[in-house]
Formats: sequence, C-alpha cells, structure tokens
Amino acid sequence: MKSRRKQHGIRSESIEETGASLSPKRQPKHARTTSTPNGPAPPNGVHKPTATAIDWEVPRKALHSSIGFLTIYLYTSNGDPRRVIVALSSALAVLIPIDILRLRYPSLEYAFEKCVGILMRDSEKKTSNGVIWYVLGVDAVLMALPLDIAVVSVLILSWADTAASTFGRLYGSRTPRLPKRLFGLFPLAPRKSLAGFIAASLTGAAITMGFWTLLAPARQHGLTWTWQEGVSQSFMGGARGSPMFAGWVGLLTIGVVAGLVTGIAEALDLGGVDDNLSLPVIAGGCLWGLFKVLGWLGRVLA
Repeated sequence: MKSRRKQHGIRSESIEETGASLSPKRQPKHARTTSTPNGPAPPNGVHKPTATAIDWEVPRKALHSSIGFLTIYLYTSNGDPRRVIVALSSALAVLIPIDILRLRYPSLEYAFEKCVGILMRDSEKKTSNGVIWYVLGVDAVLMALPLDIAVVSVLILSWADTAASTFGRLYGSRTPRLPKRLFGLFPLAPRKSLAGFIAASLTGAAITMGFWTLLAPARQHGLTWTWQEGVSQSFMGGARGSPMFAGWVGLLTIGVVAGLVTGIAEALDLGGVDDNLSLPVIAGGCLWGLFKVLGWLGRVLA
C-alpha cells in the first residue's frame, strides 16, 4: 500500500511539474522569453521593428567640412596654390607609408586607431584611409585645373559630399533609391537615395553660384568667368566673344550644370575608386568642359 501511495505521489508530482512547465502562468518569465534577430520578442509574439541608430560621423564630417573654410581663407588671402600643392604632396609622402605599415602590422593598426580611429569608418580599418584619397583629389584639381575651378571642386568635395551624406541619413528612408544605372550608362551606388542626390545637387549649385559672384572677385586676375564679361577669353581661343553668357544667364547655366554634375558624381559607383578622389576630379573636369563649350558658343555667336 505504501509503495503504491509513493508511486501515486511520484506520478502526481511529475504531472504537476509537467503542468507547471506547460502552463504560462506558472512558468518563469525568463523561460518564456524568446529571442529574435531584433531583440526579445514581446509577450503577444508580434515583433515591432525598432529604429536603427544613425551614425552621424560628427568628427569625420566636421573635419571634412572644415577643409572648405580653409580653402576659402587661402583663396581670399591670395595664398599661393603652389605652396599648397607642395604641402599636400609632402603630407602624402608621410601618410601613404603609414597606411601601408598599419595594414601589414596589427600592432600599428591598433595604435593608429587609438589616435585617429574616431575619424575613420569601419570599412577603412582594413583598407586604405579615406584621407589619402581626399588629399589626392585636392592635389589633382589644384595641379590640373584653373585656380577658380579647382577651388570650386574642393568646396564641392568638402560640402556637397557632407550634405548628401547628412540628408541621405535623415530622409533617405522616406525617398526612393536611385536607379542602378543612369541613362543606362553610369552605374550608381545602391545605397544612394533621392534625398542625398537632391542635397548634393542643390549644394553644388549654391557653391558654384555663390563662389563666382561673391568670392571669385577677391582675385581679379585669371578668372574663368566674371559677371560683366562672362567666360574668359582663354576659353575662347584668345578671341573676344559674345557676353551672352555673362550676368544671370551665364550664372544660372553654370549653377544648373554644376548642380547636376555634383549630384551624379557623388552618387556614382566606380568600383574601388574612392569618392573623395572621383568627386572633385569629375566635378572640376565637367566644369572645365562646360566653360570650353560656353566659350565656343560665345565665339560662334560673336
């Protein structure tokens, strides 16, 4: 009898334990919690998507944008572009070996990230530093283009790229993505949004129009375009052309083209080419080509 009662008691306890494990009321909270890719699931089993924290890259963007103000200071104070080229080339002579060494030796990489890691993206920690491409882009336009076009190219790199990144993070999720290819020819980066494209385009147009109306007159010689005379005679083969591209007509033409070129150049996906190099080179090259076309038209219509 006692053994039967014991067996009965054991069965009762096991049934109670089984029922306890099946009953949600008696189950401990930590035992009922299940994990999902986005965190613990709520009690009703329906997961509500949580907003992902945005990395604003404030130190990086501050450094990126500050180069524009330094460029304006050097231009308006009649700084010698040749000295800037020498300084930038000297910086490259130091930065490139450091970058090669840090990628080869983990201890140097660790020390490098401790010093300037706040200015780096995660993608740059295993590849070349974006600062090198930035300096290369600035150096290239200063050596290859007229000074005023080169300055505008640097300002576009400094501010339009920052505007595209900032507004893309703010409103990119509310606007459609850009197509994979523009006009079926130019590959665009899949992460780029219409918000970033518009921000880059408007910033590029504002930089161009503001520079040639407010800042360019600080240097009265060697200008590619002026309000009174339009395109420089050096873009007309030395002949005096028509002033049809002076004043508002020329300024609006330059601004619209520069804005579109800036938006497209910022969104381009050129494989392994860093946009810190491609953006100023493409923007500056297209502006130079635009002035050549305007100069040709002015000469024809003279």
